Amino acid sequence: MFRVTQFMRELVEPTATGPRRNPPGPVVIWNLVRRCNLTCKHCYSISADKDFPGELSTREVFRVMDDLKAARVPVLILSGGEPLLRPDIFDIGRRAKEMGFYVGLSSNGTLVNAENVEAIAATGFDYVGISLDGIKATHDRFRRKQGAFDAALNGVRLCREAGAKVGIRFTLAQENAQDFPALLDLMEAEDIDKFYLSHLNYAGRGNKNRKDDAHFRTTRTAMDLLFERCWAQMEAGRPREFVTGNNDADGVYLLHWVAARFPDKYEHIRKKLVQWGGNASGVNVANIDNLGDVHPDTMWWNYPLGNARQRPFGEIWADTSDLLMAGLKQSPRPVGGRCAQCRHLDLCNGNTRVRAWQTTGDFWAEDPGCYLADEELGITQPQCMESCA
Repeated sequence: MFRVTQFMRELVEPTATGPRRNPPGPVVIWNLVRRCNLTCKHCYSISADKDFPGELSTREVFRVMDDLKAARVPVLILSGGEPLLRPDIFDIGRRAKEMGFYVGLSSNGTLVNAENVEAIAATGFDYVGISLDGIKATHDRFRRKQGAFDAALNGVRLCREAGAKVGIRFTLAQENAQDFPALLDLMEAEDIDKFYLSHLNYAGRGNKNRKDDAHFRTTRTAMDLLFERCWAQMEAGRPREFVTGNNDADGVYLLHWVAARFPDKYEHIRKKLVQWGGNASGVNVANIDNLGDVHPDTMWWNYPLGNARQRPFGEIWADTSDLLMAGLKQSPRPVGGRCAQCRHLDLCNGNTRVRAWQTTGDFWAEDPGCYLADEELGITQPQCMESCA
């Protein structure tokens, strides 16, 4: 996760730079249930409105939570499917809070209502993230359900009024990019605490004309707007929290934004970005699915590392006999192509490895989702993936 507001604040109030310090354990995104009342276009867990056999019981969830605590995991993000469809979700949330975890709830928002919002607030979730894929018609089309936008926005409002910290999660795609400015306006109008922009995992394109490629141009335009909006709020003295995910090239793109507007701050921000360290899959970010399988992050569902029912999480996470995990934990990572030649590898860390694997079968090939041009990365020799040969 790339915390845009945090780096914008460094432009106003610089802090000392030190070596990168990894947290004691990874943030765990836990898909507690695969069932969902929606069938969204971009669902990575391929959820559906039915029960899936073999999911962890409450007792098993509690035992795994004990293992996570022993592994010094600091953060649990309870997700799905739709986590509110688990009858024990508040029992799980309360126990997680009692154990000292930072606990987030990741919901589509449509099931938040007057009957359960007090329970959501009373559980003490540190953050409730609700997905909006655009304004009304766009969101409903993505979520494949008419009325989904109104129900989700009502869920946002109910959480806010009940005193829960709530934020919008938006997955950027070609089909909904036109709604992005309106969603940023909605954030201000509704006094929403946080905006999380998730990049859709585009892949498979060649490396020529990245500034002009329609998908990459859409990404760059969206990032420009997000940076400008975040900075405007910083200048106005009322900053909100902006974060992005699933494309660590965002850090490099911000560095170019800083170079153009605050050249005197360039070196400081670069040092801070190196301290951040870029992609953390397999190191500081983990995923557990509804069956208890552990993955390097939520996009690696077809790559299980072991099952938390059968083996303590800490043992699975520390095991580098798996070649992928050994490489993810290596610094620098053994990446190839443009990633290997990029002068900003130390702050991006090779971006999202799952895109490389899915498009080439090689964990360490260049990430085809990087939207920066060769000259922006300090690459002097033109590169080309097999797909554009």
